[in-house]
Amino acid sequence: MMNQYLKELEADPFDPDEFVERMVRRSMQECRLKDDQFDPLMIHDIFTQAIQDLKVLQERQERKCARLEQGVQEEEKTYLAKLAEIMDQHTHCVSVFSALDERMSRCGGRALDVGEKLGAARAPRARAAAARDLLSHLANFLSPGPVLSDLFSDSNRLNEAADVIQKLYTIAQELPPDKFEVARKKIEAKYDEIERNLIEDFVKAQHQGNMTKMKEIANIMTNFKGYSQCVDAYIETSQMNTLTGKDIFSSVLPLCKKNNSIINNVFPNPEQVMSKFVLNIFHLKLQKYIQTKLADKNDLEKYLRNLYDVYTSTQRVCDELVAARLVSAEGDEATGELRREALVNGAMAAGADGYGALELRRLKAALAAALHDYYADKRHVKRQPQGGGFQELRRDLQAALGGRAPITIAHIEDYGGETFLCRKLAENVLASARTSFLRCRTLCSGAELDNCALSLLEVLIQHLLVEHVDYALDLGVHSIPIAEGKTPPQIYFFDIVHETNQIVKMFGESFQECVLPCVSSAGKRTDCVQRKKAVVEQLEMKLDAGLERAISAAVGWVRMHLQTEQRKSDFKPEGDVDTLASPACLGVVAFVAGLTERVSRTLDGANRAAVAAELAVRLHRVIYDHLHNYQFNSAGAMIAICDVKEYRSAVCGRGGTGAPDPAPALFDALHALCNLLLVKPENLHQVCEGETLAELDRSVLLNFIQLRADYKSHKLATFLKGLS
Repeated sequence: MMNQYLKELEADPFDPDEFVERMVRRSMQECRLKDDQFDPLMIHDIFTQAIQDLKVLQERQERKCARLEQGVQEEEKTYLAKLAEIMDQHTHCVSVFSALDERMSRCGGRALDVGEKLGAARAPRARAAAARDLLSHLANFLSPGPVLSDLFSDSNRLNEAADVIQKLYTIAQELPPDKFEVARKKIEAKYDEIERNLIEDFVKAQHQGNMTKMKEIANIMTNFKGYSQCVDAYIETSQMNTLTGKDIFSSVLPLCKKNNSIINNVFPNPEQVMSKFVLNIFHLKLQKYIQTKLADKNDLEKYLRNLYDVYTSTQRVCDELVAARLVSAEGDEATGELRREALVNGAMAAGADGYGALELRRLKAALAAALHDYYADKRHVKRQPQGGGFQELRRDLQAALGGRAPITIAHIEDYGGETFLCRKLAENVLASARTSFLRCRTLCSGAELDNCALSLLEVLIQHLLVEHVDYALDLGVHSIPIAEGKTPPQIYFFDIVHETNQIVKMFGESFQECVLPCVSSAGKRTDCVQRKKAVVEQLEMKLDAGLERAISAAVGWVRMHLQTEQRKSDFKPEGDVDTLASPACLGVVAFVAGLTERVSRTLDGANRAAVAAELAVRLHRVIYDHLHNYQFNSAGAMIAICDVKEYRSAVCGRGGTGAPDPAPALFDALHALCNLLLVKPENLHQVCEGETLAELDRSVLLNFIQLRADYKSHKLATFLKGLS
């Protein structure tokens, strides 16, 4: 049983409560009697025996722990003794090592001193031996006849021969020319021969991809005067059969990156060699390609497009090289570092000289051709409209006479409603100009850019705003009809105003986006703005003059129509009649409604409000004056009121929504005046004091009341004595 207890006690984790529970369960099973009864004494004995067993087990474990602790203490003593012995040995080793280190330092110092003395003694002997060898080689060159030396005839000893000949060449420059001229020439000839052989070996190693040999030869060649020829040979070989095809610009950066790693491994001065490598690409390869690309100037459009393409491609290549740290944006002449701008100019080789004049000529030709094609498509021959003279006098007389005596002098051409303005044409013109300004901004700089931009702006203004828009305005102004006849005038000028506003708006946007960024000088920028402002103001003056004529023509026709079509019987009918608007009124209303709709459709903003207000004021005056030419009975007054309502609806719209400011008030007052033609005599004074009529002048009210047919018969003047 004790083994069972030990096994349970050593369980991990140990729970004493669970241990007691298990004992209780076992005891209950052993002491269970019949009918689920149990013997408590037997349980007591079992627990007592278990307690004694656990005590015995505890004593046994305590004795075992004591033995283990004693064993640990003995092992600890043994370990400490052994550790002390090892520490003593370590201390001894450290002292011995220090002594050996000091002794080795003394020996090393002595060995270094002996080596320096031996080197000092050997250096003169080595120099003497080298001088002896040089003198022996010099003697070969001093002796008559060809130079016979194994060193210079053995191709495998070319590097050694190069070192010797370079030293001999330096010595030969110091020899007196009169005595040693022949020897010096022999040395120079051999020097040139070895130099050529080195360059040939360098090129051969380059073809073989042997960078080790290339580097060895490059280091030797640095002492030769033909080192630059070695660099040139490398560049020529590296760039041979490269940068070919239609687009050579995309191949520049990979070629430079590839050779940059080779140059850094081979040459002792890689920065200068790489600069020369890049310079050769731009000043030879790209320059030749660009000159070929720009050789044909017969097609000016193609030439300028190619010029822009090659220039921007060259700039892009330079930017790529700057990003790859192969070229500097600013450059440094002291270190031979290339400057971006110098590379671009070198590649272009003055290819952009005279660009401004060519661009100006191209834009003039392109815009002139666009205008010519447009008018040819319209089958229209441009001619200056005949302004002034009899036509202008005729308009003035017609306006002065108010249409009472029509004067016909010449037919006014309206071109079938054609505005001779085209937004598509304007878009094409502005697109062509935008291309020119973009090229100008790219290819020019400084004052040249400002002057070129101003010249291009002048061409754009001349062709788009003067020869197209201004010309169309002149035609439109002179095509505005004069009020005559029964047929309502066809006024197309509002469509011209609409197209003009759209084109001028497009021009303004293009001016901000394309022109101003090209002009850096404050003075030139002011000139550009003033030029644009002057042209736009000139167009606005013609627009105002045309709108004035259009309104006058419309109002003049209304006046003439009412004079000729309105009958006196309309306002003084006999018997019972329907209170409907008069036929003359309906003709005017139909014309005015169409006119106001066109104004609303073609004009916008303040222009629409101003024109609509002016038209309303003038129509009101014409109708007001027109009504003073008639007398009204009660039925006629009702017809007049209906007419005024129709006039108001035509001018102000149904309900008066969106009407210009003075129009509703004017026609409301006119409507109230017409009511004076209808009210009973005893109510006249009250109506005149009403809110609408109270602000009008007394003479206006009296003049209108006098239009009543019963004014004299009913002695209406007596009812108005108190009117103030």
